[in-house]
Amino acid sequence: MNIGLTTYGRRELITYTATAASACALLVMLSINISRLFLAGMILPVVLWLWVLWFFRDPNRPTPEGDGLFISPADGNVTDITPIGQDSPLGCSGVTIGIFMNIFSVHVNRSPAAAAVRRIVHQDGGFLDARDPHAGERNESTTIHLAYTRGGQDYPLVVRQIAGRIARRIVTDLTVGQHVAAGQRVGMIKFGSRVELLVPAPLAGRVCVELGQKVRAGLTVLLAVDPESEDG
Repeated sequence: MNIGLTTYGRRELITYTATAASACALLVMLSINISRLFLAGMILPVVLWLWVLWFFRDPNRPTPEGDGLFISPADGNVTDITPIGQDSPLGCSGVTIGIFMNIFSVHVNRSPAAAAVRRIVHQDGGFLDARDPHAGERNESTTIHLAYTRGGQDYPLVVRQIAGRIARRIVTDLTVGQHVAAGQRVGMIKFGSRVELLVPAPLAGRVCVELGQKVRAGLTVLLAVDPESEDG
């Protein structure tokens, strides 16, 4: 599996690299005139720089192929699998699967299926713990409305990027009218957060994950259509 760095973190990578290099250069200069102990101080900026590189990693992954599969939009752990009603962002009943990303997760988000972007809505809000199921309604978030076509009919899908207690920046790399492939990169949330996938009831035939399960964006199947109950 090839691992690169996401372009969504370019600004932070440049900033942290420049800061770490400056700090190390200063400590080297001070160590020449004062003490070798300053060299030990170089460990911290180097470790922080390495962590930033690790945080913005972006591995290439083979997206599962198959009809009626909905892939995880985020890395992390499944915190809730919740039925939703007609008043949901889908505009109909369905299922929400919430995923919590900690600071060690890959934070690049991906499309759960091949679909068209219908609407993108940003909401200002608070910064509850991202593991809280209420964070989706109360926290700052970006809601991505997708149209998924199956059997000649369009169904709504929603991916919601939610800021957490630490996360303060949501990146959504999409435009209305754009067509995305399953597993395609759609953005990221920086430094700990939550992502939700909302699927309408006719398509949420079989939940393929359990509470607490670790999932990976673009790789783990969260839901699969049940052809026998699809019309039910």
